[in-house]
Amino acid sequence: MKYNVIPNSGLKIPAISLGFWHNFGDETPFYKQREIVRGAFELGITHFDLANNYGPRPGAAEENFGKIYAQDLRPYRDELVISSKAGYDMWQGPYGDGGSKKYIVASCDQSLARTGLDYFDIFYSHRRDPETPLAATAEALDYIVRSGRALYVGISNYSPADTKEMIGYFEEMKTPFVLHQTNYSLLNQGDNDQLKEILSQHGAGCIAYSPLAQGQLTNKYLHGIPEDSRAKSDSVFLNVDGVEKNLNIVRQLNEVAIQRGQTLAEMSIAWLLQDKRMTSVIVGASRLSQLKDNVAALNNLEFSKEELAKIDHIVNAK
Repeated sequence: MKYNVIPNSGLKIPAISLGFWHNFGDETPFYKQREIVRGAFELGITHFDLANNYGPRPGAAEENFGKIYAQDLRPYRDELVISSKAGYDMWQGPYGDGGSKKYIVASCDQSLARTGLDYFDIFYSHRRDPETPLAATAEALDYIVRSGRALYVGISNYSPADTKEMIGYFEEMKTPFVLHQTNYSLLNQGDNDQLKEILSQHGAGCIAYSPLAQGQLTNKYLHGIPEDSRAKSDSVFLNVDGVEKNLNIVRQLNEVAIQRGQTLAEMSIAWLLQDKRMTSVIVGASRLSQLKDNVAALNNLEFSKEELAKIDHIVNAK
């Protein structure tokens, strides 16, 4: 495993992190979850990324992680970086959503109870809450650290402008801000170049989720859309029209990957990590073999200028 250091903290994060977004809720057999988590740790993946609403059933992923932690990982707590988040709708009533101190602190306490942890290594604000001033959310995260609930803080899904403003508050309060978590892939580049530059200027890290664009940047859709795929389910994150729209791009990218001696998934992860401003990518896995394939991306992180130009032309061609 390759570990990247976050300059402003000295904290090292594995280049590949394991996310609990989709496959660690009530719908996945517990023995499969346990096999993936144990296998991840054996591969050198020491960062596990959670959130209060991960499931399905919100809270289920944290509960299942807590069981695995109690059975297998507790002796290795000091070899783990465990993160969680709060920001999206979690419980009914006026205090179960958003970016207020009331919600964030309560959410953190509930997440600690579900996981059985004494503290999180990193606790995030999961999204910008338009009803809460950024300064108030920053103060809430600062309190999370000063009260011993977490060692570091992060933010997720914030715009570059909001990120810059939050960093200003964190620097003023001397809050140990380490990571911004953003949706980032070859198919979803957005304003991440601007975001990476802001973070780099302040010594903070950038960590990507959905690096494979919900499975589009794998071999799963190269020959059509399988009947049992997420695109044909009721997923709000992936649909048939979206996959078909990207299919020509994905097939061209796959040809570049073949020429590099990589799978499309390996190249897609490697493309993110070849940028030194990227700290890690968060991958999901429904089976351990997928995780092993993703880690294989680390065998070749070098791209020629010609390869980068060709990839850029493919993804940006109109």
